[in-house]
Amino acid sequence: MAESWATLGVDLHLEPAGSGGLRRGLTDALREAVRTGRLAPGTRLPSSRTLAADLGIARNTVAEAYADLVAEGWLTARQGSGTRVAERATAAAPPGSTTRGADGAGPAARRSAPGRPRYSLIPGSPDLAAFPRTEWLRAARRALAGAPYDALGYGDPRGRPELRAALAGYLARVRGVRTDPDCVLITSGFAHALRIAGTLLHSRGVRTAAVESYGLDAYWGVLQRTGLATPALPYDELGTDPREPGDAGAVLLTPAHQFPMGTPLQPERRAAVIDWARRTGGLILEDDYDGEFRYDRQPVGAVQGLDPDRVLYFGTASKSLAPGLRLGWMVVPPSLAEEAAAAKGAADTVGVLEQLTLAEFITSGAYDRHVRSSRLRYRRRRDALAAAVSARAPEVTVTGIAAGLHAVLRLPAGMEQSVVQAATWQGLALHGLSFHRHPEAVAEPLDALVVGYGTPPDSAWTGALDALCRVLP
Repeated sequence: MAESWATLGVDLHLEPAGSGGLRRGLTDALREAVRTGRLAPGTRLPSSRTLAADLGIARNTVAEAYADLVAEGWLTARQGSGTRVAERATAAAPPGSTTRGADGAGPAARRSAPGRPRYSLIPGSPDLAAFPRTEWLRAARRALAGAPYDALGYGDPRGRPELRAALAGYLARVRGVRTDPDCVLITSGFAHALRIAGTLLHSRGVRTAAVESYGLDAYWGVLQRTGLATPALPYDELGTDPREPGDAGAVLLTPAHQFPMGTPLQPERRAAVIDWARRTGGLILEDDYDGEFRYDRQPVGAVQGLDPDRVLYFGTASKSLAPGLRLGWMVVPPSLAEEAAAAKGAADTVGVLEQLTLAEFITSGAYDRHVRSSRLRYRRRRDALAAAVSARAPEVTVTGIAAGLHAVLRLPAGMEQSVVQAATWQGLALHGLSFHRHPEAVAEPLDALVVGYGTPPDSAWTGALDALCRVLP
């Protein structure tokens, strides 16, 4: 039946037939009106009571249709401002057209993707607007003024001795890493270091490096391209279980703060994986990607400190400063130092000026000051996230927040895909936990979101948090 919606001049064509009845018909009609542009972004809709009276249907039917469309991201509902058409960019499909699925088998549930997200809660990046430009510039000037002439030559492919010495001291003091500058290699980030490690392992006859059931496929791919298989380690209620990695000659772990689940490697499992490495001659690849950011108790020390002869330790400035600096480091066992330098290659160098600047930034104390101030800022964001979710989405549980720059939001079963889709249509970039799940994961599937609360600048944090809460069940 066709009913006139006088207040907005929109004809809603309701089709009550089928299992969905009037609720389904109203939902479809409103969605189509928004999709085709007849209801423009920002338009305020009538209250559920008013629209129900206009259409001659039950108020609950309208309220439920509104709720469905809010969950999908077509509408927004905020206390005090009513229900409105969501602000988003969308391309209307030609009349009568259908979108096909990836396999071409039939109509897909996906609609035309929106434009560039207004907000991003993708994990993996700090607040780039908070980069300490003034202090970095001062350090760069001091470093360049004091650098010897030969520092601007090709130099040692392992990296500048100033930075290797600064890192050896800093990592010993802050992360419990036991090393000396000769065992430190400077890289252009973690992926670069991991490629060097994979090449080193393959040259030593290793053909399998076990990885965690949750992580980043880009890094699994780095190891695979060096000729290594990457089976998944088991994951249970205590976290990653690396005690028996099968026939693997190496294991890749994030023991201080498992990415993305947020749990530290249990003490008995830390000891067990060290025992495995000693017993079998295996190696542990330790990705300490955000070990400096711990909020509720002292940081968990590096596994490398338990046995420097069995662990390759990796760190970067990507979370503490900015990924664009392309500065990382790996600490290798003394027995592998020459092989690792050879695997890196004489021509595989990192920018000298950036290395000198970071060395000065660390030795001057500016790095410690920046990390302390960042830790306070990110802790406030974490607390705001936990409080907002608790107040506005009580069915969602926030976990993995003792450290790092991201949190895991556990959702009711079956909700992950719809929430991520709704976030997309709200202009919010967001990852579901399934995005980080290994294809051979030895773990129970979970519905959850991985929320990077370090990513938005301060000016966008409130808006991003509000957009997140609007799409949560």
